[in-house]
Amino acid sequence: MAQAAGIRDEAGHARDRKRVLWPLLILALVLILCVLLLSIPLKLPVGAMYWDLVVYLDGGQRVLTGQQPSVDFFAPVGPLAYWLFAAGMALFERAQPLLLVQWSLLAVSAPALALLVFDIGRRSRSIAFALLLPFLAFQLMPMNVEQYSTFPSVDGYGIYNRHGAELLYLLVASLLFTRSRVILAVLIAWLCLALFLVKITGFLAGGLVCAFAFAAGRVGWKAAIGAALGFLAALAVLQLLTGTPSAYLQDIATLITMNEGGLLSRFLQAASLHFGVFGSASLLLLALLFAERREIGLILGAKRRAPLVKVITRLLDRPSLWLGVTLFAGLFYETQNTGGQAFILLWPVLLAILQVSRRPAPRLRAVILILVAATALPPLVDTLHRFSRAMIGQAYGYVALDHTHLKALGQVSQRPEAMERARLSREVYIEHADAFQAFADRNILPGLSLYSDLDFQLGWLMAADEAADAILAYERENGVRFETILSLNFVNPFPYILDRQGPRYVAIGADPYRTVPQPPDERTMAEVSASDLILYPACPITSANEALRDIYAPALEGRREIRLSACWLAYPRG
Repeated sequence: MAQAAGIRDEAGHARDRKRVLWPLLILALVLILCVLLLSIPLKLPVGAMYWDLVVYLDGGQRVLTGQQPSVDFFAPVGPLAYWLFAAGMALFERAQPLLLVQWSLLAVSAPALALLVFDIGRRSRSIAFALLLPFLAFQLMPMNVEQYSTFPSVDGYGIYNRHGAELLYLLVASLLFTRSRVILAVLIAWLCLALFLVKITGFLAGGLVCAFAFAAGRVGWKAAIGAALGFLAALAVLQLLTGTPSAYLQDIATLITMNEGGLLSRFLQAASLHFGVFGSASLLLLALLFAERREIGLILGAKRRAPLVKVITRLLDRPSLWLGVTLFAGLFYETQNTGGQAFILLWPVLLAILQVSRRPAPRLRAVILILVAATALPPLVDTLHRFSRAMIGQAYGYVALDHTHLKALGQVSQRPEAMERARLSREVYIEHADAFQAFADRNILPGLSLYSDLDFQLGWLMAADEAADAILAYERENGVRFETILSLNFVNPFPYILDRQGPRYVAIGADPYRTVPQPPDERTMAEVSASDLILYPACPITSANEALRDIYAPALEGRREIRLSACWLAYPRG
């Protein structure tokens, strides 16, 4: 008998290994493919607000030159993205930077995904694949669910929002499907730490879901305490080594004071922007509550005969409430976002709903299945469609950006008419500067969607290349080298493309109305004053650039102004 039981156990272990093998193999092959693609100089079609990508290039360059996020420069988001991107810059010099920043999160998400698939795959290969494949699709595509350009292109903005959404997906999946207490504790600590270091609102949304999972009995005391201790220990180590966590919290406090506004209006805006998914999920929630009404009544009727804790967990741990909590957490996260992969954290919940969808009556079951599809499919179908269209469009008729100094940042393409429009727009900016000055004087942009326009983004890349060429020419003619360069613009690409440094303590991703502390403190102003070169872009003149020049005006005192090129003014030190 014992021998027979041993044979059965051995056969069961073999089946477990076989179920786990294929999902893990798919994950490993995807990682190998990403490494290969990052090793070659791929091009991507420029999309709306593509210059947001330069925030990562600036931050990564700073990390590689010894600076720490939040400690040495004011960052709009957490430090993890800059650390990961800096490591990627060192390993993959020729990588297309948008792919590099998008896939750099795999250094964090892939280990968590492997643990999750390992634990789930031993029980069900189909569930493991159902969680693995959608996640990989969202993780690999540099696309948002929002669309700001009708031209086939990729999304270079909202990257940290995408990262936060992908980590929330993994956290919800872990809470719902992990059975090993040890693995669950590790995953909670790992993913909550990553969320904290990527974007604080993602951490808060994840904390809400974790608290509900604990109340619903999905996370036991031991796992909760272990996860909390692991999270705090990791933060303590980071604080001792870098000082970043405390500085990061100070940056968050500063950003909150700069961006105070009505929270209710932001909830309404996020719900309306993503009404297709939010509306379908809300209807699904109502349908689930209707389907569960009798079960809830029976639990409440038996509360006197059952322990209170058991009654509470039975009431809470149900598909309707899981959907309600994650829907609210996702909506809260989106109140602070202007682009990303909204509500993909619902996918694991929808999978759990599908597992119990046979319980209701056939007609109600059909309604639930339709609403699950209406909630899950639009984001995936839309992003797949837009990404496929961008890749196909690039293969037929797109032209590469002509540049000399942009390095990997210049590995982009777009339609010939967009390239030509960018060149012609530069001429208009120069010949009719007074008109754009009039817009700036009235504190408005020449167009509401200026920064989303492809011709603006392409023109900005061309202007950055022009400035780099002019800087190098000036250095050769005058026998100088500008080691520290600041651009009075939203982003500062020049330390990266010229292998220089940016001044410490300044804000990167410098929006004077949202992310630049005013007035700058003494140490910031001292660093800006010590910069070897300060640049001011004039193609086109905008109120934001003028506001940045006003903020740092004390650092310009005593410097001579030179016309570096038709589109750039320069203020060299000395």
